[in-house]
Amino acid sequence: MSTGEHHDHHPEPVDGPNLSRVFIERPVATILLTIAVAIAGAIAFAVLPVSPLPQVDFPTITVAASLPGASPDIMASSVATPLERQFGHIAGVTEMTSTSSLGTTGVTLQFDLSRNIDGAARDVEAGINAARSYLPQNLPANPTYRKVNPADSPILVLGLQSDVYDVPTLYDEASTVMEQRISQITGVGQVTVVGASLPAVRVEINPNQLASYGISLPQVQQVIAGQNANTAKGQLSNGDETIDILANDQITKAVAYKPLVIGYHNGGAVRLQDVADVVDSQQTIRQAGFLNGKLSVNMLIFRQPGANIITTVDAIKAALPSLAATIPKGQHLVIILDRTLTIRASVSDIERTLVISVLLVIGVVFVFLRNVRATLIPAVAVPVSLIGTCAVMYLCGFSLDNLSLMALAIASGFVVDDAIVVMENITRHLEEGLGPLDAALKGAKEIGFTVFSISVSLIAVFIPLLLMGGIIGRLFREFAITLSTAIVVSMVISLTTTPMMCSRVLVPEHDIEHGRLYNWSERVFDAILKFYRRTLNWTLNHPALILIVFLCTIALNGFLLTRVPLGFFPQQDTGAMTGGMQGPQDTSFYAMKASVQQATAIIKADPGVQNVMAFTGGQGATNGGFTFVALKPLGKGKDDRQDSVETIMARLRPKLGRVQGAQTFLQPVQDIRIGGRQSSAQYQYTLQAETTQDLQKYGPMLLTAMRHAPGFQDVNTDQQNLGLQALLTYDRPTAARLGITPQLIDNTLYGAFGQSEVSTIYSELNQYYVVMEVAPKYWQTPEGLKSTWIIPNAQGGAVPLASVAKYAPSTSPLGINHTGLFPSATVSFNLAPGVSLGQATQEIGNLLEKMNVPSGVKGQFSGTLSAFKDSLNSEVYLVITAIIAVYIVLGILYESLVHPLTILSTLPSASVGAMLALVLTNTELDVMSIIGIILLIGIVKKNAIMMIDFALNAERNEGKNTRDSIYEASMLRFRPILMTTFAALFGAVPLALGTGIGSELRRPLGISIIGGLIVSQVLTLYTTPVIYLFMDNLRLKVQGDKDARLFGPRREHKEVTA
Repeated sequence: MSTGEHHDHHPEPVDGPNLSRVFIERPVATILLTIAVAIAGAIAFAVLPVSPLPQVDFPTITVAASLPGASPDIMASSVATPLERQFGHIAGVTEMTSTSSLGTTGVTLQFDLSRNIDGAARDVEAGINAARSYLPQNLPANPTYRKVNPADSPILVLGLQSDVYDVPTLYDEASTVMEQRISQITGVGQVTVVGASLPAVRVEINPNQLASYGISLPQVQQVIAGQNANTAKGQLSNGDETIDILANDQITKAVAYKPLVIGYHNGGAVRLQDVADVVDSQQTIRQAGFLNGKLSVNMLIFRQPGANIITTVDAIKAALPSLAATIPKGQHLVIILDRTLTIRASVSDIERTLVISVLLVIGVVFVFLRNVRATLIPAVAVPVSLIGTCAVMYLCGFSLDNLSLMALAIASGFVVDDAIVVMENITRHLEEGLGPLDAALKGAKEIGFTVFSISVSLIAVFIPLLLMGGIIGRLFREFAITLSTAIVVSMVISLTTTPMMCSRVLVPEHDIEHGRLYNWSERVFDAILKFYRRTLNWTLNHPALILIVFLCTIALNGFLLTRVPLGFFPQQDTGAMTGGMQGPQDTSFYAMKASVQQATAIIKADPGVQNVMAFTGGQGATNGGFTFVALKPLGKGKDDRQDSVETIMARLRPKLGRVQGAQTFLQPVQDIRIGGRQSSAQYQYTLQAETTQDLQKYGPMLLTAMRHAPGFQDVNTDQQNLGLQALLTYDRPTAARLGITPQLIDNTLYGAFGQSEVSTIYSELNQYYVVMEVAPKYWQTPEGLKSTWIIPNAQGGAVPLASVAKYAPSTSPLGINHTGLFPSATVSFNLAPGVSLGQATQEIGNLLEKMNVPSGVKGQFSGTLSAFKDSLNSEVYLVITAIIAVYIVLGILYESLVHPLTILSTLPSASVGAMLALVLTNTELDVMSIIGIILLIGIVKKNAIMMIDFALNAERNEGKNTRDSIYEASMLRFRPILMTTFAALFGAVPLALGTGIGSELRRPLGISIIGGLIVSQVLTLYTTPVIYLFMDNLRLKVQGDKDARLFGPRREHKEVTA
């Protein structure tokens, strides 16, 4: 505190220029400018893009590589590791994860929010090229990359079904035509076709029959490849003409492959149909997709990071009619899931909430004023301020989303404050006998500095938010700028349009004849004012008691912080769920297919579900499946759902638990996805180890501990080390004696069990394959190995595999995961009802402590949990810096170190009220609640500003002492303080009580604001005058005034009587 501070150091606004004069005296110009602001805002509102939330996509790139037939171990060591070592040098990588399974590796790189994704893509491409020399030589193609996050949910899911065509034909249509056309649409990042595979000719060998003819599997492969050719054959020329040479060298149908001669036995030709079933089928038969229980081919459409979801989906849907017109009759294209339906509904709901907030605010003003003419002024100021803000939003490239519209809804309670303060002051001069024009000129000049102080100090609250990086800064930057813009526009309107309207609309109260209702309400308000006068007088005479109450509110803040549940971001109901299905690690494709069908039938039977799409099989582990669930629209109609996504998940969980052979883990789709690792639940914790042995020991321990802990549900892991393995040990001496090499054995096994693509069929639109393996009855059991024969050469006899190799059952990993180069295991989980993220993270820490994990094993929160841990520090920083920013701005405005402290003394009661409301409503203290508390910093201090401004003015211009001036200011500003507080409170009511789509985002913000306003309103009407008096007495005491007392009036002071 400055010991030499005097009250006359602050600005003297009354003696300054009157900025409102020109607008008051030129009403036509003011009206036209106001209309121009409204029109510009209305046009901008109509063209602003729509999105669920501000753009917060982390730049993410996925790299994919394949080596058919390679085990997860080989893929991890020879493909994933060389790539990761090169990618580790790229700047801006915040997370690098990889998953290697049978024949495939996927590496996901997530970059810092500030990294340009195109620049990151160039670095990734350079990394792939640098790693190429370290990758296996037989890698069929270079790794490829896409600008898409594999953990994201698709923005649109399409299905293709038919009662006429088989699924390979549907898949061919989807992948050959539709995938290409949709991928060309701006904003589309990837189109994944699932549920089947391309048409193919399948050759299913009877190995015993083949061996009886002395023909080997590699020989059959060579014959098929040689009989199906498609190479250049040259040209003929007879002088004037050129003739291309064509031939029937390519075979496209199974019926043409059957008579192929693959060898001779005892002088007779052996044809392919003698040793195999040759059928027109599909490339892989271990893959299936379903839509509402029926076989289907499904297309998952993902957007590029940064693309607007509404714009992208609209462009896709606009192209669908032309796409549907190109498919053959009998094929039906349907939209399974459209994410934009709930986004549009959510934005529509917040728009309704905004309108309700504005009407409530204007209603509050009318209740206090009970005058239609006076109410007309804020009824114009509020909409114009909000609509005008939209023009700035358009110039800034913002969108109409849940947060920007929420900012406008909250702003409706702020922007009316300026109009009320200006109008109330003008009305006071009108009642004192001045004419409307003179009252407007004097009132606007007198109150201008107060309005400016309130607005600037409110904007100061958002300075830390605007400068903040990371996801919170990116997420709420639009919110802060939109709200700040609304405040600035409101300040301008209140100093221009509002006083002009007051000079033309308002008339003195004594000229109006009031009815009985007005007179009754006036008596009620006079009674309230009389009560406040009496109680305020008492508190000023007992300042020590009030200061104790003030200190107790500070202490109560600390206590409530330990009681309120902590969270990160409210869980949204987006009208969609995803489900990961996981069977035992030795589950076959056919067993998993049956489990998927059973689970989807249960989900589809729920009354809240509209569509269920599921698929299983394909590349990777056979014990997994995936489902996307589209819920019915949330509403009150007969065909709508009445239950939230959480209720539906809780209802389905026990039913799905009864499915034989697989577990299904459902989670709601969220608009914000943090992290690039796919998982079957919403939250993840990752263990990293230097050795796989440590990981195999402590990963299952953590999984078991979390499954037994009461705070978690749907606990699962991506660590799968118990897949069945048929381990063959070659007898090399015996094999060598028989002329058999390990390479020949490997080739024979791959030809028998690897679904090897032995030849390519070329068409005008795509390439198809001839796939060879043994008949299903031989590969569906390990006994099929006994029917495997090795043919060392054309003259030698068939040698059974058992003669040169011993078989033993074993286990092997189905997938190997890396996080930042190191082997890792991620445990995914959902929270049990009533458990907060804060409690969950604390419980995980307790479990790890009990496990005595060695130093070589590291654990870290992943995805949303990692962002939650970061946000805890960020939120404390946000609140502290917001308070500091407000103090600095107020100190500059008042040229005082003391008065800002008096104004900021209103904050403890506001945060107590906010947290008390959160505790009583069992709402988490999450990012939205923290934003509410930050807003309260700006809202509640205006009460103190209005009191202190008038108290300082009374001391300076009227010569009153400190006690009389703050007492008179409190009484004089009591009505506008009540009015502005109730306006802000009722502006937040629709947010707190909303039940529509997206209301879960708005509710914590509304609850914290309402709780903070109620408690602060009750307390600060008394604490602010007492603290103002205390700080002034402290100043006098420091300056050596012997008559000054800290807890009471100066000794010669005469008290003001009630």
